[in-house]
Amino acid sequence: MASTEGVSVTRSEQYVATGLWALSPYPAIVADAAGTVVEVNPAAALLLKGAVPGASMLDAVPNWLARAHGETAVHGWAPARNGRPTGDLPSVSGRIAAHSYEAHPTRREDGSVVWWLVDDTDRRIAEEALATERERTRFLAEASNVLLASLNTDRCMTATARLAAEYLADVAVVVAPASGGKLPLALGIAGQDVTHALVAADPSQLPGLSEALQGFPPVPSRWIDPANLPDWTVPPGYSESIRSVVVTPLPGHGVPAGALILLRTTEHAQFSENEEIFARLFAARAGAALSASRLYSEQSAITQTLMRDLLPPRLHRLNGVEIAGGYRAADASERVGGDFYDAHPGSTPDDASLVILGDVCGKGLDAAVLTGKIRNTLQALMPMADDHERMLQLLNGALLTSHHTRFATLVMASVKRTENQVQLRLTSAGHPAPLVVRMDGSVEEVPTRGTLIGALPTIEVRSVETVLQPGEICVLYTDGFTEARGGPVGDELFGDDRLKRALSECAAMPGEAVVERIQMLASQWVRGASHDDMAAIAISAPLTTHLSAVNGHTRGRYTA
Repeated sequence: MASTEGVSVTRSEQYVATGLWALSPYPAIVADAAGTVVEVNPAAALLLKGAVPGASMLDAVPNWLARAHGETAVHGWAPARNGRPTGDLPSVSGRIAAHSYEAHPTRREDGSVVWWLVDDTDRRIAEEALATERERTRFLAEASNVLLASLNTDRCMTATARLAAEYLADVAVVVAPASGGKLPLALGIAGQDVTHALVAADPSQLPGLSEALQGFPPVPSRWIDPANLPDWTVPPGYSESIRSVVVTPLPGHGVPAGALILLRTTEHAQFSENEEIFARLFAARAGAALSASRLYSEQSAITQTLMRDLLPPRLHRLNGVEIAGGYRAADASERVGGDFYDAHPGSTPDDASLVILGDVCGKGLDAAVLTGKIRNTLQALMPMADDHERMLQLLNGALLTSHHTRFATLVMASVKRTENQVQLRLTSAGHPAPLVVRMDGSVEEVPTRGTLIGALPTIEVRSVETVLQPGEICVLYTDGFTEARGGPVGDELFGDDRLKRALSECAAMPGEAVVERIQMLASQWVRGASHDDMAAIAISAPLTTHLSAVNGHTRGRYTA
């Protein structure tokens, strides 16, 4: 505060009184409580042509300022010491022509108000630009999370169309590369569900689309006439008039992922250069997500095709003999491993079928690749299926000449039904001996043996023959069962004896039930701990009405 001749005046009043405000770069206007202009400085006179002393504020200034002055005059100031009004008058803001201003009021002792006008256009533009960039950054972060949440191509196209329609335009169309001469589309309308279509259309009908699908930079939106849009670019039933179009590529990983078409229908709908650049930033993220999903789909399809030859086959009855199998990979996330089995029916009902179960050293996909080679080799050797030793010698030679350094164990069973009995010829090549479950619950170990496959230049094997009476089962299994560690202390082997006791409880059970039983027991034993691959096959002689007495039937003899 300053004091002159005992009269207290505000700094603003002092400034006006001295005439210095004529030099102020800020426009200033003084109006009384009745809303009449009292005085203006030169800067205000240049800005407000109607602001002259004696004019009404309603005619001299914009409505927002006149209204603020009226409210100031009505509400006044709260009385305080010496009768001088106290309190702060609120600032107001608005536009004058193309600029934005803040008006800061100061009340004088005579009740008039000085309005100082400060041009804050640049500040507001900067604040709006900052807010816009923050919103765009938030949107791009959200879009990235949404787009990368799925590796399904259709869902990724749906997300791209929905996000673009909600944030960038009124209508968005995602165009994928042509498939079978047709263009896959995802059409999104703001606030509605995305629809998909497959259209037989020529991309060259829309300027810039053919180029975008090839990954070339987009053409400016001003080059595209909305009146000439092809019908397929507009969602069915959409009746709004299209006023502006943007076509931008969806860049992928090495190859284009498609194109994005943005349509606006509102007034003042022209896309600005800044908006087109932002659309390309979004398209880059969408293209990367679409490319990743398409690459995943292609790899998944290839994997599924290859996996069909690696997965164990479905087993069923072969020439009157029941065959059941079960497989559990070492890793729950993998479907294949080093254990395998196959069953090849005889060429005629009178010929023996061949059942094979093996175990490749190692586990996982590397081991599964070798199992595939072994299975294919054995299938090619099927014409000599009656000579186990010859087949195994040739397989051994094939493995020794391959780039693989792994070895395998194998057990082969030639299976033939004769009336009510099943005749078996079993040959083991370094593999655990097959187990036969008789009708009385006894479990017998078939005394076949042999050397590993793929480890030595020559192999030696011993084949053994036996007979299954109706209801009896021969179980082929891998060491994943007997070497499974677990139990009460967590480090005890499941073991041969425990497996035999489990099988003795399965007398006269169907083969599928036997396989499920030992798999369940082994799973309970390991209690979720790591384990090797497990595979088992049950070969059963079907029960008939001509069974011999259970307590007095003759067991099969083993002959070499």
